[in-house]
Amino acid sequence: MKIGMLTGGGDCPGLNAVIRAVVRKGIFHYQDEIVGFMEGWRGLIDDNTMVLNLDSVSGILPRGGTILRTSRTNPSKRPDGVQRCLAAIEKHKIGALIAIGGDDTLSVAQKLYEAGAKVVGVPKTIDNDLGGTDYTFGFDTACNIVCEAIDRVHTTAEAHNRVMVVEVMGRDAGWIALYSGIAGGADAILIPERRFDVDKVAESIRQRHERGRYFSIVVVAEGAKFAEGKGAPVVQDMGKDEFGHAKLGGIANILAREIEKRTGYETRAVVLGHIQRGGSPSAFDRVLATRYGLGAIDMVHRGEFGRMAALRANKIVSIPLQDAISRNRTVDDEMIEIVDGLFEDIGVKEAASS
Repeated sequence: MKIGMLTGGGDCPGLNAVIRAVVRKGIFHYQDEIVGFMEGWRGLIDDNTMVLNLDSVSGILPRGGTILRTSRTNPSKRPDGVQRCLAAIEKHKIGALIAIGGDDTLSVAQKLYEAGAKVVGVPKTIDNDLGGTDYTFGFDTACNIVCEAIDRVHTTAEAHNRVMVVEVMGRDAGWIALYSGIAGGADAILIPERRFDVDKVAESIRQRHERGRYFSIVVVAEGAKFAEGKGAPVVQDMGKDEFGHAKLGGIANILAREIEKRTGYETRAVVLGHIQRGGSPSAFDRVLATRYGLGAIDMVHRGEFGRMAALRANKIVSIPLQDAISRNRTVDDEMIEIVDGLFEDIGVKEAASS
C-alpha cells in the first residue's frame, strides 16, 4: 500500500520517532511505500512531498522537531483547501493517510475522513490535553526541560532573595505547570483549570518569607486566569492563528509586577516559551512515540480509518477521531487536590473550566 504521512501544528519532541516507526514497520512488515507531505496540511494543498524510506529515517530517533517540517495551516480557511487535499491524495494514489498532530490537525483529518479519505490519527501535543488518550508524546520531554529550568532558577532566586515567576505552556490545561511545578519544588502552581487570587498568592509568599525562606518560585501556565477581570486569559496583541486561537503569553510579567507591588519583594519573570518544544526527546517519549507509530501503521492495515491511536492503561488502542477532538483533557480534580495538599489556598474553588 502507498501511505501518506504528515506532521501538523506545533513541533514536538518525538515526532521523528513516530515517522521512523511507521516507515520501518511499513516497509519491513507490510512492504508499504511511504510518502511524506511537507509542512503539515500545507503539503497537501501545495502538493509538496518527500520520499520516506529506510535511508531518510536513519538516525532521526533522537532528533527533535520533524523531518517533514510543520505548519498551522488550516485547509478549511483556504479556497478549496479540503478539495485540494483530497486531490493530492488521489494524485499520489495514497491508500491511507497518517496525520500526526493535536486537536487542530486531527479536526482537519476528521473532515477529510468525512469527505471520503482514509485517515488515521496519531496524538501529538506537549500540553498533554488531547482527549481520549492518557498521555501524548512530547509532554514528558517538556516537563523535564521545565523542571531543569526551575532547578536553575532556584539557585539564582535564593542567591538574590527574589521571587521568580516561571511561565510555561498550557493554553487550556495546566499539565506542564502541574507536573513540572511539583517536580521542581515550586511554591505556587497556577493553572487554567482554577482561577487564582493574586492577593492570596502574594500573602502566601509573604508568609513563606516570614518563616525565613527569603525566595519563592511561582510556576504559571500561559492560560492561567486571574480571579478578577471575568477570568480571561492574558493574550498577546499578535492576532490569531488559522484555527482561531489567540496567541497567549505575558501572564508572568503581569503577575510578577502584581506580586512585587503587594509584597515589596524583588520579583522577576522567566518565560520559557519555545525552549519547551526543543531538543532531543526523553527516553519515555521516544518509546511512546514509537508505539504510536507502530499502532498507527497496524490500524491502517486493519482498515481502522477515521480513528486515532491512543494510550489507555499503558495499551495502544484505537478510538474514533471524534472522541479525541470533541473536548480538551484538562487537569482533573484528583490532580488539583495534590496541589491543594502541598500549598496554601490561593485559588477560586469553582474551576474555571472542566
